Amino acid sequence: MAFSYTSKFQDALAALKREGRYRVFADILRERGAYPKAGLFAPGQTYTDNKGRPITVWCSNDYLNMGQNPKVLAAMHEALDSVGAGSGGTRNISGTTHYHVELERELADLHGKEAALLFTSGFVSNDATLATLAKLLPGLIVFSDALNHASMIEGIRHGGVAKYVYRHNDMAHLEELLAAANPLAPKLIAFEGVYSMEGSFSHTEQICDLAEKYGALTYIDEVHGVGLYGARGAGVAARDGTMARIDIVEGTLAKAFGVMGGYIAASQELVDCIRSFAPGFIFTTSIAPVIAAGALASIRHLKGSDAERSQIAERASTLRRMMTETNLPVMDSVSHIVPLLVGNAALCKSVSDTLLTDHGIYVQPINYPTVPRGTERLRFTPSPAHSDAMMQQLVGALNLVWDAHKIARAA
Repeated sequence: MAFSYTSKFQDALAALKREGRYRVFADILRERGAYPKAGLFAPGQTYTDNKGRPITVWCSNDYLNMGQNPKVLAAMHEALDSVGAGSGGTRNISGTTHYHVELERELADLHGKEAALLFTSGFVSNDATLATLAKLLPGLIVFSDALNHASMIEGIRHGGVAKYVYRHNDMAHLEELLAAANPLAPKLIAFEGVYSMEGSFSHTEQICDLAEKYGALTYIDEVHGVGLYGARGAGVAARDGTMARIDIVEGTLAKAFGVMGGYIAASQELVDCIRSFAPGFIFTTSIAPVIAAGALASIRHLKGSDAERSQIAERASTLRRMMTETNLPVMDSVSHIVPLLVGNAALCKSVSDTLLTDHGIYVQPINYPTVPRGTERLRFTPSPAHSDAMMQQLVGALNLVWDAHKIARAA
């Protein structure tokens, strides 16, 4: 009898559905110039929920609405009209345009580093860089924060090196692990600037102190920090005054910068090594020139404008306060991310579904493996475009849904 492939796939999917972790994608269309308004797509019916009302997006990573910024759109239109759609190949084989070169220079300048390197996504930049560093540094030991993103975890795993996980933001535990390691071995501390599901900041100064004490490289994932923190939007390390002490900065163009793609910034030698040895960079088509042009315009704008950063900080603080005042279980976050604890996967999805269908509010449930079981949550990302009226409507809807689902309130 032949192996039953289909039944194995069906069993795997059934298990996800039983746990309430089966992911359903919302088919939406954002309306240019009207963000955060959008709509569920249906033939002949766009920009509305299933009751004919526009929906409000509350979970986008386009934190500063730069995906709608006129400068970004104009730059992308100009690039499209000038050079066409795709890049035409890998960076080595016809896929390097002046847009890519300019963007890498701009990113290096943003972080005060000698060089930068573009990737197709933030996931790929983490995975490819960390795995390649492991190959370049035999005997490397990686010290990884317990809440690091899946892309960092995968990159470390693909490198096949020794890894020690320290408790989230626990500097005493990190030092304990560093002190116990072979003092002659190469070491790397991998951490994030902002932890996207918790909204917590890393202790960049203490990590740099420990790295210098024990001879380790520092690797910061700034994907949720670039554009949002620091005088020019270089991230949490820039805000903390530690950027010059960080060896490798990894970031994205897909969140606060509003487009897509990933990158690293570091010394000329390190970047050249990743460029020369990382399969995830060498063997993939480069990002389209139109994407590079949009990202370049976005970065240049945010380097010179603090308005968006001030606005998102105020919006997040206001939403957090409004939720707290009604005893909604806001998790401990001091960043631009506002998570609400639900604590059950099936319940989290049910709440999300009810908010969308009955109230026109789109916020995606965050379940395992993105977060540990028992900490399922709704993750809100208020932007400069979310008004007080939108927040009042959101909090009112949350209170109705919370009571209807009998979910625990904050003490």
